[in-house]
Amino acid sequence: MTGNVRTVFGLLATAALVAACSSSGASTAPSAGSTLKIGVVTDVGKVDDKNFNQYSYEGAQKAAADLGATVQYVVPKDASDYAKDIQGFVDQKFNIIVTVGFALGTDTIKAAKANPDVWFLAVDVAPCVDEAGAPDGTFACKGDASKLLPKLIGITFQEDQAGYLAGIVSAAVSKTGKIGQIGAINNNPAVVRYLQGFQLGAKSYNPNVTVETAFFSTGDPNKAYADPVWGKTFSTQFIDQKGVDVLFQVAGGTGNGALDAACEKNILAIGVDVDQYNSYTTADKCIVTSAEKHLSSAVNQTIKAISGSTAKGGVSTFNAKNDGVGYSPFHNTSIPIPAGVQAKLDAAVAGMKDGSLKTCPDKCGTWTQP
Repeated sequence: MTGNVRTVFGLLATAALVAACSSSGASTAPSAGSTLKIGVVTDVGKVDDKNFNQYSYEGAQKAAADLGATVQYVVPKDASDYAKDIQGFVDQKFNIIVTVGFALGTDTIKAAKANPDVWFLAVDVAPCVDEAGAPDGTFACKGDASKLLPKLIGITFQEDQAGYLAGIVSAAVSKTGKIGQIGAINNNPAVVRYLQGFQLGAKSYNPNVTVETAFFSTGDPNKAYADPVWGKTFSTQFIDQKGVDVLFQVAGGTGNGALDAACEKNILAIGVDVDQYNSYTTADKCIVTSAEKHLSSAVNQTIKAISGSTAKGGVSTFNAKNDGVGYSPFHNTSIPIPAGVQAKLDAAVAGMKDGSLKTCPDKCGTWTQP
């Protein structure tokens, strides 16, 4: 589960444990002051994973506390339980159901189509539907999800902004002026946006920096996202061949292998999606920072928008302007951060917030070799 890049283009699921919490209350038209029931269906694993499950649930908890609502979660035993667990909240008349990650995307879309009076929040999913509002596995996306499924909200993130900030840090801590980035697969727009932003951010700090790029796979989702052994082997070869001294990885479990390789080769590493210094502690000695999606903030804000009757179906994008992305603290005090870096980061965030800073090329999300 650590550091997964989850989008509607996402490609895998794993299996693990089950857990539960508590709550009560019901309403089919939630608003401020109503009795609101919020259900969270995490991905497999555990709720306190210091990753997508935990931070998405914490966002729902914060919203529930502020709104006087109740909240409950369930952790599916495996992918075959996704639909059943979503339906369980429907049957209990929960009025907001949050699903965590791309792997639940298809089942969430089906549930939203079958239950038009229930609000669904799909975390890190851009809903792709056909003309009838059903999930579109071909990704032609000919249907308008915002109209066909008006109570389904896909929570997405502007990964290029987070990548840009990570690029600034990477260029700053590099001693050789040669840094690297490895993505899971080159047809996942979220992965590509991270890498595109990283390049621009690094160049903004040091125009002469070299950014080497590779992908773990061109078509095998397991190698791309869920094979840390392959990730370590591939990354070790990449580090040796390219001579980089900082490595950014955007590849879920496979990326964890890249972090291991970086530590073993005594170079620095950049985490992704969440603060991997906390979520993947075996690599703490070499992690400088992580390019973050602020999952808790995004879920909290979206639930409150529903309660306040300002939410709309479709895609809701989170970025620096609405506290949706950022970078992790510099936990590792043994890694010196050059003077002036904080000012560069602050200026970049300000530019993202006021719209003056461009963090992605014109073909954002589509990989072309620079």
